[in-house]
Amino acid sequence: RFIACPQLARTVQRCLQGEASPGPQPVLLECAPGPGILTRTLLNAGVRVVALESNLAFLPNLQSLENSLDGQLKVIYGDFFRMDLLVNGTLKPPAMCSDKLFETMGVAAVPWRADVPVKIFGILPQRKERSTLWRLLFALYECSSIYRYGRVELNIFISEKEYKVLTAKPEEVRAYQALTVLWQVGCEIQLLHMEPWSSFVTNLKNGGLAVPKSVWLPNNHLCLVRLTPQQSLFTGGLTPTNSAIFIFMVKQCLAKPKSRLSDRLNSWSLDNGSKLLRELEIPENAQTRNLYPEDYRRLFEALQNSNMLTETWFHDEVFENIRNIN
Repeated sequence: RFIACPQLARTVQRCLQGEASPGPQPVLLECAPGPGILTRTLLNAGVRVVALESNLAFLPNLQSLENSLDGQLKVIYGDFFRMDLLVNGTLKPPAMCSDKLFETMGVAAVPWRADVPVKIFGILPQRKERSTLWRLLFALYECSSIYRYGRVELNIFISEKEYKVLTAKPEEVRAYQALTVLWQVGCEIQLLHMEPWSSFVTNLKNGGLAVPKSVWLPNNHLCLVRLTPQQSLFTGGLTPTNSAIFIFMVKQCLAKPKSRLSDRLNSWSLDNGSKLLRELEIPENAQTRNLYPEDYRRLFEALQNSNMLTETWFHDEVFENIRNIN
C-alpha cells in the first residue's frame, strides 16, 4: 500500500488521466486503496472512482468519503486479486465474481475493438505476482473474467524484475520467457513510472524492506506499467477458442529455450515442419529462444491454417494441460 507520498500520487494521477478524449470516459477501478491517499488525489482531479477494498479496517473512512460526495466515488468490499476463483459453491467475500462487480459499477460489455471501458489501478500482491500475471493472461486470451467486458486496461505496479521479463527481447536470454511472448502479443506494454521500494509499506518485523530477492535481474523499484489489450489480438487465426493452444505451444517451445525449433516441431509429429519454417523465413537451425513474439504468432497461425495441430496428439495434450492448470 502507499505511504503518504503526494509526489507519487500526482505522478499516478497524471499517468492515469492522460489526454481526455470525447465521449464517455472509462471507469477507474482502484484496487486496495487503503487509507485513500491516491483516491483523494484522483477525486480532486475529477476522476470517477470505484474503490475495491478487502481490508475491513479501511472501509469506514472510505465509506465516509463516499457519502460526502455526489456519486463520484463508490466503495465496494472485495478483492480484485481473488476475482472469479474456481471454487465449488458460492464465493465468500472479499472474493467476488466479475459479473456482479461490473453490474454494480454500471459497466456493460462492449465489442473487443471498441474503446477501453474500464481502467484498473492497483499493486500486484508480491507473494503471488507471477501466478497473478498468469491468471490475468489466461483470462485475457480466453476473453473471460474481466475481459468479457472488452479491452480492460490494467495500470499496475509490478516488481522491476517482472517488468524486465514482460518487456525482454530474445537476446536477453535470462529474462525472455513464455510469459514475455504472450504478454507482448496480447498487450501494448507501457512503462509509466518507476518508484523506489521505500515509497511503499513493505517493512518486515525487523524494520527492513520486504523486497523480493533477484539474482539475475534488477529489482530496485516497483514499476507502474500500463497493459492495454491489442485491438488486433483476435485477427488472423487466433481466437478466444483456440488461444489455449497458442499459450501451450509457446510454453512448450520455451520450456527448453536452447532447443532447435525444428526439433520441437518434429516432436509434435509435424512432418512438414522444415517446409513450414522455410515458408515463414525462419532459419531451420533457429533455437526456440531466437524467435520474437510476432514470429510465434505467425508460426501458430500457419499451423492453424494447415490443420497440423489438430491432426496430432498435440491438440489433446493442450486441453489436458489446461485442465491441470485450472
